[in-house]
Amino acid sequence: MEVRSIYRYAKISPFKAREVTREIQGLPVSAALDVVAYSPKKAASLVNKTLKSAVANAENNANLKVDGLVVKEAVVGEGPTMKRMMARARGSGSRILKRTSHIRIVLTDEIKIEKRADRRAGKKSSRKKPVQTPENAPAAQKPAKPVKRAKKEKP
Repeated sequence: MEVRSIYRYAKISPFKAREVTREIQGLPVSAALDVVAYSPKKAASLVNKTLKSAVANAENNANLKVDGLVVKEAVVGEGPTMKRMMARARGSGSRILKRTSHIRIVLTDEIKIEKRADRRAGKKSSRKKPVQTPENAPAAQKPAKPVKRAKKEKP
């Protein structure tokens, strides 16, 4: 089952908020909360608020256990932009754009959480391969002789 939470009109540019949401996508909720808690960015606190809200929705509205939840989607959309003016030289003005964003987080319990031990079991052995040198390389793979290039003459 999917549960979602939306933080609308967050006063941060979507570009800055997407940096944080990309990091938590696909992670289990506990790991995502850790990543967001220790990130020094302003967007991290806004994403943290939204993530906690989604977890609360899952517990109270859908009766789901927090242990099995995974961040399926963490999307930042563009909200309305406030236009402001700033005085510039010689009586002119320039426009300042104060961007807002909508942060949407979708949690699900349908994706299986992969533990570290499971990841190691799927990998091949980590033995180092022997380094090939020209002496122990097979005959077909011996390096070709370097090509000599003609020097350019200066005019």
